[in-house]
Amino acid sequence: MLYRAITLPMRAFVFTIACLIFASPLSRGADVSLSQDERFFKVSNGKLATTIDKSSGKITSVAFGGQELLGGGTGYWSMSASSARNRVGGLGRSNGQAVSIDPAANGGERAEVVCRFHGTGSDGAYPGASEIRYAMDRESTTIYATAVLAHGPGDAQFRIGEGRFVIKLDTGIFEQLTVDKDRNWIMPTSADWDAGSPLNLKEARRMTTGIHVGWAEHKYSYSAILEKVPAYGWLGTKRKFGVWMINPSVEYLAGGPTKMELTGHLDVGGDALPTLLNMWHGSHYGGTVLSLEKDEKWSKVIGPFAIHFNEGGSPDQLWSSALERAKTERAAWPYPWVKQDDYPAAAARGGVSGKIRIEDPAGPPTPLAGMWVGLTAPDYATRDRWNDGTVGWQRDGKFYQYWTHAGADGSFSIKGVRPGTYVLHAFTNGVFGEFQQSGVKVNAGGIASAGELVWTPERAGPTLWQIGIPDRSAAEFRNGDQYWHWGNYLKFKTDFPDGVNYIVGKSDWKKDWNICQPLDLSPECEVLGDSVWTVRFPLDTVPDGGTRLRISFCGSREGSSLSLLLNGTEVGNTGPLPEDGAMHRDSHRGMSFERSFNFPPARLKTGENVLQFRLKGTAWHQGVLYDCIRMEAVPTLVTSS
Repeated sequence: MLYRAITLPMRAFVFTIACLIFASPLSRGADVSLSQDERFFKVSNGKLATTIDKSSGKITSVAFGGQELLGGGTGYWSMSASSARNRVGGLGRSNGQAVSIDPAANGGERAEVVCRFHGTGSDGAYPGASEIRYAMDRESTTIYATAVLAHGPGDAQFRIGEGRFVIKLDTGIFEQLTVDKDRNWIMPTSADWDAGSPLNLKEARRMTTGIHVGWAEHKYSYSAILEKVPAYGWLGTKRKFGVWMINPSVEYLAGGPTKMELTGHLDVGGDALPTLLNMWHGSHYGGTVLSLEKDEKWSKVIGPFAIHFNEGGSPDQLWSSALERAKTERAAWPYPWVKQDDYPAAAARGGVSGKIRIEDPAGPPTPLAGMWVGLTAPDYATRDRWNDGTVGWQRDGKFYQYWTHAGADGSFSIKGVRPGTYVLHAFTNGVFGEFQQSGVKVNAGGIASAGELVWTPERAGPTLWQIGIPDRSAAEFRNGDQYWHWGNYLKFKTDFPDGVNYIVGKSDWKKDWNICQPLDLSPECEVLGDSVWTVRFPLDTVPDGGTRLRISFCGSREGSSLSLLLNGTEVGNTGPLPEDGAMHRDSHRGMSFERSFNFPPARLKTGENVLQFRLKGTAWHQGVLYDCIRMEAVPTLVTSS
């Protein structure tokens, strides 16, 4: 936010005094300067200065207004990956460095440095050519970070589960973590974490000292849908500094606009430093392993994203300033100063516009405003055991994705898209499933028209009853508004001592249906047995064609399964459910998927029917999250004579 002097006519001068010093200066900032020696690049614009280790590509120092902000921490790119039967933790040791944008050649406007790598996999480094780039301009207190990964002939097989940029900060300066309006507080100290009592996960401890005595601290409590947190970060309430992660685009982030991922936490690796993450690829919450076969040609540009620094004012003012900065960054995408073959300029990109109309004669009218419309790669095969042989957009981190919200009339325009052939998707709250249209071509330099598209949601017939809202989330259920709290699965027995016994037409899903269905657990997370939830529903008459039960899930754990009993008889089983680990990572959503079951008329009766959901598993974390459950009437089948 800028505070500017306002000039009025003579004898009437009103001056707005800036009591906060934020990222953008009131006038032209100091020129960017760049120096280097054998070991380091040093970049400064008078307010912000950073030092980059040439051999590793790590940020070893960030000084803001003369104050060092990292302390003993660093900023670095990290992986949980494997190649050639070896563990891969990063890019290895740089085999070359360069100044890719020289401030001496542009009047001090901007600097960018690059560290290049080429690993083999067997050396514990990413098997292919890669680059790390850092840029800074004179007009902002922001470091832009980019990674460019390439893979091709001669490069070994590669599997990555987690890919992230990490920055660890000075624990003496930063004590508050701000993710969103619900997670915005002073954190336990490093000493509090060290003294904490272990809980059921290595990432979770009960605080025994400090201002949060009794608090269950868990790094997954700060996970968020990255698209919904335009600026998240750490700040100091006493020293009044802020460090914020800003993604100007989600095109390079895995999993699309509904993907949950980690944002920040206390480092659980030993030093408990304030840690800020940009998880460009993650296997949590329904993500998957990004797989490259030997010699496979592939590349991806991650970023540039912004690591933004500000100072002065209250925590809310620092956050508000960072959110304004995020708007500026998003408006500037794609950045015109980026000069890379794999990062097309705006003029070399294209897009698609159109209008989507929903026709669902058996359903209520659906508001179109806010409907997500996106372009993604087609589903593709994988060897990952969690994906049934295919990866769809919810789990994809290999390719780029482009999404936008539709207007109130269903119109949309997706811009800034790399040329290629895509699948067009649409989904919205209140509607099961999604719309798809394949073979959508995007050419450089223009916005193609898709015309008016009609989405007829699939259904068997009219809705007889429904629990929840099809919005790919369990947030509307009990404890859903507090989903980030550790141990909702243990709290279940307190809230539902007799289990869930839901009566259609009388019960309220906001209080009578829980955010998650865990197994029968002891307070120590021991599995005591299966979990059975009951739904009682009336039928005035049994539909001639029976009914169809649709279950939209938004969380499950590998190895669990759900069997259905109708009026005392087993009538179906989901089989093994897919992996996304949403329940034990304190989430209200993971990957969205559906299972459906047809119940013949002979299994139903006039009056009350009893439907039971029996969850089976062997480990305490094998719980499920429901998005929505709907029973539809099936019309009589017409046979030809």
